[in-house]
Amino acid sequence: MNKRSETRGSFETFKSNICHYVKDRGDLDFIAEILESDEIRKLFNKHWYPEALYLLAMVDYLSRINDIPLCTKYNYLRSAKLERPIYPVGVLIYSEVLHSDEPLRSAEKAAIPEFRRFNIIESEVRNVV
Repeated sequence: MNKRSETRGSFETFKSNICHYVKDRGDLDFIAEILESDEIRKLFNKHWYPEALYLLAMVDYLSRINDIPLCTKYNYLRSAKLERPIYPVGVLIYSEVLHSDEPLRSAEKAAIPEFRRFNIIESEVRNVV
């Protein structure tokens, strides 16, 4: 991955950038590049936990759907979980407009398991333009 500046952007922007990067690079090249760069550990060491766990979830998800064994290098992180769930902004807005938690519950049910495990509610990693 390209060297990022030390300025931390929004989590929504990070997610979008990662999804676009997966689309541009392809699943296998993305996995290889992330694992070779050790970007997950770098983010974790900076205490950027949502970003580190999102990246690990993406690698694990892409590994599962491509029948690739999980990289054991990050087993120590697989039991981690964010304190509070992180929902996509659109789901939060919809929930607020409806004055209902139903959109949150629906999003949780539809979430990709590798992301949900870390308390990241994500289901749209392929829906990028």
